[in-house]
Amino acid sequence: MTSFRRLTDDVLVSPQIEPDDLAEARDRGVTLIVNNRPDGESPDQVPGDEIAAKASELGLNYVAIPIGHAGFSANDIDAMRVALDQADGTVLAYCRSGTRSTLLWALAEAANGRDVEEIAAAARQAGYDVGPIRSTLEALHERASR
Repeated sequence: MTSFRRLTDDVLVSPQIEPDDLAEARDRGVTLIVNNRPDGESPDQVPGDEIAAKASELGLNYVAIPIGHAGFSANDIDAMRVALDQADGTVLAYCRSGTRSTLLWALAEAANGRDVEEIAAAARQAGYDVGPIRSTLEALHERASR
């Protein structure tokens, strides 16, 4: 069983999940699974289509926003904003370790105008550090606050 870490009341992040983890996620109020891991990243990884199929079987929504070595794009941030905004319940985002999911969540939140200190504190409480993208978070927050 994988470790779900809470960022907010409505957002959980996790390292790679297995199809069997989705029932627990559903029981915790998750209605949307966000896959931030590109398929084929490692040989032991569960393909996204297997997670998507199990999510559908359990009545969960699924979206893939893969974040590879190129990093985060404006389209990725916008896609995460849309996913978070349209979710009807709790969101579970996952990647290899949960870091990319946390950072993408942080970027989406800053782009929505959320205070960067609040974002950093939520990530820190879940065991993640947004320090590497701090200046981008501040720029997105500033742009949203105009």
